[in-house]
Amino acid sequence: MRLVIYRVDGRALWTIYNEKVVAGLGKDLTATRRLSPEGVEAAIGALRRFRAALDGWKADEVTACATAAVREAADGKAFLKRVMDETGLQVRVLSGEEEARYAGLGVICGQPDAEGVVGDLGGSSLELVRLNGFTNIEGATLPLGPFALGAPKPLNLDRTKRLVDDHLGPLAKRYASPEFHAVGGAWRNLALLHMQLADYPLHVAHQYEISRTDGLELARFVQRQSRGSLEGIEGLSKKRFDTLPYAAVVLERLIERLGVEKVVISAYGVREGLLLEAMPPEVRQLSPLIEGCEALAAHRGIAPGLGQALEAWVGPLFEKLPPLFGDRDGVLLAAACRLADLGAFLHPDHRADLAFEQVLRAPLAGMNHAERAFLANVAFARHSASPQPPDATAVGRVLTPERRQRARALGSAIRLGCDLSARNPRLLEKSAVTIRGERLSLTALAGWEDMLLGEQTARRAQALAQALKLKLEMG
Repeated sequence: MRLVIYRVDGRALWTIYNEKVVAGLGKDLTATRRLSPEGVEAAIGALRRFRAALDGWKADEVTACATAAVREAADGKAFLKRVMDETGLQVRVLSGEEEARYAGLGVICGQPDAEGVVGDLGGSSLELVRLNGFTNIEGATLPLGPFALGAPKPLNLDRTKRLVDDHLGPLAKRYASPEFHAVGGAWRNLALLHMQLADYPLHVAHQYEISRTDGLELARFVQRQSRGSLEGIEGLSKKRFDTLPYAAVVLERLIERLGVEKVVISAYGVREGLLLEAMPPEVRQLSPLIEGCEALAAHRGIAPGLGQALEAWVGPLFEKLPPLFGDRDGVLLAAACRLADLGAFLHPDHRADLAFEQVLRAPLAGMNHAERAFLANVAFARHSASPQPPDATAVGRVLTPERRQRARALGSAIRLGCDLSARNPRLLEKSAVTIRGERLSLTALAGWEDMLLGEQTARRAQALAQALKLKLEMG
């Protein structure tokens, strides 16, 4: 059971509050075809609390949904009537096809260019979804959640593998894909465990990637662990010790049967899919990364319109450089420019470090970990001439030297634009920065030279020229 309160800024989503209660509604479902009596009481208690919490929020919209356990239980309708009687919540029961579709839309909400197959693992079911744009999402639901497979009983490995293979076999060819997007708390916990075992520096689950080899090794490692061993691993959810080995079996069989080469963790799922569907079509088409950066800076900044003006000012300069992120260079530049004013209310002595940390760990969607580290480095360079961010060693594991240098250059360009214009978007229009052969050229319109090309501007321009390994000319 989960209550999530969102603030929606166009295409950007912010989780204002998130509370989870592991009720185990479906833990008896396989044996009795009924909801767990203890789970029902835990669920009703949680929903009563959620209803009371929502009463003070004046939310624009409240959506309550139920999935596999309630959908399949013989007493599911009786449970929903009790929910309505005791909380006033009208619960929508999602069909298996709807649950699969919304899981796919959730992944698209967090990563618009996602391709391949989504697997959403809940307590009682696994939804498999083939991604094919917004409208052509096809999915299937399978009884492969941990409770459907036998949890909380100790794992019978051979029996569980046979069960999973029996259900996956007829669908393996249809859902074969080199890229698998993993949705659900169990798999997020597996990802966090993998980060810990790999000493990975950036503990952000969304868009974390695990190779085929690492995924198989991780799944087999967890399958071999007793409950006591899992309890000794720091960072794992205590509520998942009984279900995690089952989730690991499902992940292993999916990798093997679907030919998966890369597992990508998504922190977005059914809830975010519902939100994406509710957005106007023109909003859905916007970049969640650019919109998120715009909203993040708008909450902290003081110069409306600065980000767009900077993008127009520095964009032509960086378009002349070789792309380092493929067709994503323009999106990252636009996002970085939207963050230019992020440090407006931060202490100047700590502004660069704080901006770096905020961007590195901000709940922003629409970027992978290398892009996240790149934008954090840009935010640092926007506020500091220091060549190294505060966590340079960690970032070095995620970014190549070429990308780190490009981030340094982009941050320097944004800093130059902000200082030249005093963060006044209209003054940027009176100047231009371009590359001419081996030189960086900074010019101002006639009559504006003395107002725009002063001593501080010269220092900032020189820093940019050095970052681009060019000679500076001003005039």
